[in-house]
Amino acid sequence: MELILIALLVGLAFVLFAAAVVYGAVRLKNEVPDEDREYLDPLPRVLRLIWPLIRLLDYHLCRYIPRALLSGPAEALRLSGLLYLMSATQFIALCVVSLLGFALMTAVVLSAAKLFSWSVLFGVAALGYLYPRMWLKEALKKRQKLIVKALPTYLDFLTMSVEAGLNMAGAITQAVAKGPAGPLKNEFAFVLRDLRAGLTRAEALRRMEERLRIPQVSSFVSAVIQAERMGASLGPTFRAQAEQRRVERFQTAEKLAMEAPVKLIFPLVAFIFPVTFLVLMFPIAMKFMQSGVKF
Repeated sequence: MELILIALLVGLAFVLFAAAVVYGAVRLKNEVPDEDREYLDPLPRVLRLIWPLIRLLDYHLCRYIPRALLSGPAEALRLSGLLYLMSATQFIALCVVSLLGFALMTAVVLSAAKLFSWSVLFGVAALGYLYPRMWLKEALKKRQKLIVKALPTYLDFLTMSVEAGLNMAGAITQAVAKGPAGPLKNEFAFVLRDLRAGLTRAEALRRMEERLRIPQVSSFVSAVIQAERMGASLGPTFRAQAEQRRVERFQTAEKLAMEAPVKLIFPLVAFIFPVTFLVLMFPIAMKFMQSGVKF
């Protein structure tokens, strides 16, 4: 009788604890204000699934993080072009959610395999915390590659427009209208917006340089500003910059082509050579086995 009573009390305590957890989670979720994403970038599918949890952590915990600690993530989001996708505090919340998700999945797998290890759990949890930062770094590299690749094309549009008699604002308007879609098109649209807002060409271009921090863009901005100060024509400046960017892109392609044989050494040694030797040695081994030779 006493055992039954203890079991009932334990079960009741567990039910009350679960109800308290659910009630607290629902109450915390209801306190989070609605988010207006009308002027923000759409969320990827994976982020859309975990976004309520990210906003929950952001509202109740991450918003109390000191601003000094948020400067690094905010700068990385701005350079990656993801500042209109999430804020710096939301990115920190994403790191925490990733950590918890990796740790939970690892704990379930290790428990099911009966190989539970705290060191493995902590290592995978650390990897989960770093994964969003790795994703952000790759997004930055991809964005920079797209900008460098599209820069000669936009310089050609600017050259043709300026030589046809348009001013800087008109040339950028034509480049934005006719140029290929991508991050560089958005940046030139921001420059055009700044020019229409009353900023000088030098200030608008300097703001684009600060947003991107890419050497090729910095060289282009410096050349344009220097040409304006010296009173030189912008057409030859744009043409020279476009030619220089194409030469740099060709040199980069040559460099990557020369690096390819070195990068192929490990796959050749680790995967291709063993399979090749296996295919060559199998008929020889079969003949030895048929002739009665023992290995």
